[in-house]
Amino acid sequence: MDLVSSLKNAVFNAAFPQACHVCRNKVLRSEFGVGCSNCWSQTQFLETLPIRCFKCGVPSSVPTFISRDCPDCRDHEYDLARSLGVYENAMTASILHLKRLPVIPRILREKLPKVLLSDDLSGIDLVVPVPLSKKRRIERGYNQAETVAADVSAVIGAPVDSASLIRKKHTPMHRAAMDKKARAMTVENAFEVVRPKLVDGKSILLVDDIFTSGSTASYCAKALKKKGAASVKVFTLARAIS
Repeated sequence: MDLVSSLKNAVFNAAFPQACHVCRNKVLRSEFGVGCSNCWSQTQFLETLPIRCFKCGVPSSVPTFISRDCPDCRDHEYDLARSLGVYENAMTASILHLKRLPVIPRILREKLPKVLLSDDLSGIDLVVPVPLSKKRRIERGYNQAETVAADVSAVIGAPVDSASLIRKKHTPMHRAAMDKKARAMTVENAFEVVRPKLVDGKSILLVDDIFTSGSTASYCAKALKKKGAASVKVFTLARAIS
């Protein structure tokens, strides 16, 4: 760490002392956001893990044969999905904090290029954040997926379109105990493209904060492809692993 960074962190610690949202130990570096260095060290990033399925990008604990799809994503409408890291420890705390304040910690922003500029996510024309319902957006005051989309756009140079894909009905928030079928039922027919000319023929990167069952991404992709999108790939900061 250079002198300037050390001074910035000293000022940060003096002015904004805070406890880690995971273990309650002190957060010593501003780039870590709401997680301490120890909790980040225990958070798995998918760049370090082999994948088991090329389509949905689900990681494996050991090197294994890579399938083109798997039972969990075979009926999903997106072309492939990639994420930065596993939804655990400091990543979980950061995603929950993102739903309260539209800020992504620098430790995650610095990891975006390695995933976003890979061959898997090349050729993107348009970045589309997963939309919130009007009710949820009013409650929260912003859409956290748009926060992610802005940083994604800055890395890959493709524009953000936050208006063409809408959530036409309010759906209940997904709960941790919900199974795949229940999650799918809550978002079935929930999305609509209202500016089809802007997505027709485009290679789209659909962006959200977390990939859980993949149902939301699949129904968004279905709506986009119905209106002519050439392809729909998915990027999220976190991926839930069952």
